[in-house]
Amino acid sequence: MDGNGRWAKSRGLPRFEGHRRGVEAVRRAVRAAEELGIEALTIYSFSSENWSRPMAEIADLMGLLKRFIRNDLATLHKQNVQVRVIGERPARVPDIALLLDEAVQLTRNNTGIKLVVAFNYGAQNEIARAVQRLAAEVRDGRLAPEAITPELIGGALDTAGLPPLDLVIRTSGEQRLSNFLLWQAAYSELVFLPVLWPDFDRGWLEQALVEYGRRERRFGGLLAPGH
Repeated sequence: MDGNGRWAKSRGLPRFEGHRRGVEAVRRAVRAAEELGIEALTIYSFSSENWSRPMAEIADLMGLLKRFIRNDLATLHKQNVQVRVIGERPARVPDIALLLDEAVQLTRNNTGIKLVVAFNYGAQNEIARAVQRLAAEVRDGRLAPEAITPELIGGALDTAGLPPLDLVIRTSGEQRLSNFLLWQAAYSELVFLPVLWPDFDRGWLEQALVEYGRRERRFGGLLAPGH
């Protein structure tokens, strides 16, 4: 969800206003994804690298996330949305961690779209933590090294139990993954949109899905004859 700061700067507004409008875009995206029948939507809300930003901006972001959870959780629950959280539990903001835990627990039995919140998340860190868990099992004699497969690693990641990742969308025109779902995106389609995140809406999501529909997904193989 890239481009909040540039959106605000282009309008002579403080960065906070860009982030605030970005939260509104999150609401639109979740609603549109649900209406379009998407099974799971992962939003990169705060990366493990974002802690290097100015403290005032971090405080603004944390405040917005708190308000989003407090104001929107009841609505998400009513809409049968299941909230999941991926990323390392952030010790420095225990109040945010508790709110995220509350969202997960309240919606755990919901059967609608899965809204996956990537908070304090970095894909390299996620992979490292998964490998550490498997290494501990090897050390304790519960797992043979040769039994470690890509499937086993995938099952140790934060996203275990979620459907395969089909499509990664990045807004703002930047063309990089920025440490987002690196393992899961091995055979995903990537769509880079020129829109800044606060202006993202259902029309842009549909445009990304149309582009996804044009792609030939071979997963490293060849298309069947006649395709």
